[in-house]
Amino acid sequence: MSLSRGLHRAPRRALVAVGVLSAALALSACGGDSNGTSGGGNTNFVTSKGGISTVAKGERADINEIAGETLEGERLDVADLKGKVVVLNVWGSWCGPCRAEAPHFAKAAGDLKGQDVAFVGLNTRDANKQQALAFEADYEVPYPSLYDPQGKLILFGFPKGTLSPKGIPSTVVLDKEGKIAARAVMAIDETQLRSMIDPLLKEK
Repeated sequence: MSLSRGLHRAPRRALVAVGVLSAALALSACGGDSNGTSGGGNTNFVTSKGGISTVAKGERADINEIAGETLEGERLDVADLKGKVVVLNVWGSWCGPCRAEAPHFAKAAGDLKGQDVAFVGLNTRDANKQQALAFEADYEVPYPSLYDPQGKLILFGFPKGTLSPKGIPSTVVLDKEGKIAARAVMAIDETQLRSMIDPLLKEK
């Protein structure tokens, strides 16, 4: 293969990869699957009938970098939240199931204020920040959201074969060491959310 030929093919491969990732995110947008999924590779996790997957302590994986600018324009790095249970909720203002679960997340965040829990939203597919900010105001969301309109943090923030977000909405909960401990791939209520958080608060 000639050098010029290789140079032409490399950008094309990159564009194809980006296209595949974008298509995957689009296909999974605003899903309501309550059956859960099983892990790939050597990942060991259990999926309950309620669609919430968990990983035993000692078998959990670290996230990749999840950092950027919030909807309010402030810098936020999830790595700085180690020492707390971290709830990462993927949402978009255009997503009906996201609107359904928003009051439950706002209430849980309020009830857990002062405890070792941090909530971070991952706002995606909102081309207009104002719509996302209006969503936060409407539902009185008391925690920040990273602005991720193209879904890059969602696609690249979680290692392959781990409990990564598979739709919008999705929720991933990290333990106090910053490792992936639980995931829901559907809209959930406060009871389901607390079932993901409370066991991790008790861990030593």
